[in-house]
Amino acid sequence: MKKRFLSSLLLLLLTLSASSQQIAMLDSAAYHQRMEWFAKAKLGVFIHWGIYAVKGVSESWSFYNERLSYDDYMAQCKGFTASKYDPKQWVDLIKESGAQYTVITTKHHDGVALWDTKAGKLSIKKKTPARRDVLTPFVNEVRRQGLRLGLYYSLLDWSHPDYPNKTKTIQRYANDEKRWQRFVDFNFSQMRELRNLYNPDLWWFDGDWEQTAEAWHAPQIISMLREDGRTPVINSRIQGYGDYETPEHGIPVNRPTTPYWELCQTMNDSWGYYPTDTNYKTPYMILRTFVDCLSMGGNLLIDIGPREDGTICDEQVEILKALGRWTKKHAEAIYNTRAGIPNQYFQGYTTLNDTGDILYLYIPYRPNGMVEVKGLVSKVKRAWVVGSGEQLTYKMYNQPSWSSVPGNFYISIPDRLLDKDITVVALQLDGPIKLYAGSGKVIDYNDN
Repeated sequence: MKKRFLSSLLLLLLTLSASSQQIAMLDSAAYHQRMEWFAKAKLGVFIHWGIYAVKGVSESWSFYNERLSYDDYMAQCKGFTASKYDPKQWVDLIKESGAQYTVITTKHHDGVALWDTKAGKLSIKKKTPARRDVLTPFVNEVRRQGLRLGLYYSLLDWSHPDYPNKTKTIQRYANDEKRWQRFVDFNFSQMRELRNLYNPDLWWFDGDWEQTAEAWHAPQIISMLREDGRTPVINSRIQGYGDYETPEHGIPVNRPTTPYWELCQTMNDSWGYYPTDTNYKTPYMILRTFVDCLSMGGNLLIDIGPREDGTICDEQVEILKALGRWTKKHAEAIYNTRAGIPNQYFQGYTTLNDTGDILYLYIPYRPNGMVEVKGLVSKVKRAWVVGSGEQLTYKMYNQPSWSSVPGNFYISIPDRLLDKDITVVALQLDGPIKLYAGSGKVIDYNDN
């Protein structure tokens, strides 16, 4: 009897284990299916727009860090007009840049909502001369032009009377469960509004560091956002309960260990409109960052900060247009690629196509002679410059017939074919890429 019980128990445990593995496989498959568009999108445009554009101060942080009073910060509501706001111009420019998705700040840490929220009294429509919902027309235009929609939402709200703190030194309360629950209910109400009104493709959370996942009710937020068969992509700034990582500003030196990630970066040093910040990166610098992200299998989310009237600075327009020139020319080497080969094989950035039989070389410099790839076991069938399609000449050196160690593969690129920013060369291989990973060897046989 005891043996029979143990056998039955073992069978049950094995069945449960197999079921768990099957569920994990199904979850993994669903995860990768959900992330498919994001993995191919590669480039997005972030938009920080709010009352902080009136004086051109740091969004929310300027009052939190007590560089100006909360009252002075909120007085900017009186100057937010959106008088020249044209969402079609915004989306036209975003689409021209080559971006496949956009993320807009529906509400920053200051609590001022861009949409006509029914959950609270603090919104552009209720508190500013704009007197209208500025989010909905933007969303409608994004949908009309076929881009993916991302909504930024701050989990914390330093303006809300039931949020624990207001600035870095002003605390409203500590350990008041009833007040915290009222804030949680408010947060869920606003997120439900955004979900039901706009059904975004992506949720971009921020501000999670002040509370725990348990306090935010992070698992319940994820479940609520995915009710009724919705499958939005969610970033990881919800105490780890998301789909992908979002490093900020500094490009990772090593490829992140997560399968999906996105670098969010400003064009100057500020997220919102900051007229005294003239430290703009050049289009070339941003393109280098972009191909660096591509080479490690990531996306770039580049930021713009419109003025209070809805216009966009000339410097930011110029950068988006420069991105557009380059992405249009090199589309085949951008959107359907994955991380490339380790950088010891090539002095530059690389990606591979989905099947791994086309290697793209990004060359952000004017070569002083031929371009080299080493350790390439695969045979190259042809080479061309992306954007022109012109065939290139190439030759393998240091590859005698009696050596199994691959030689040095060299490509000639005429100056007339070089892109003014970053040149891209494609190598068609004889199959999925194969690389040599050894440290060389002493030749012990020569058939010459």
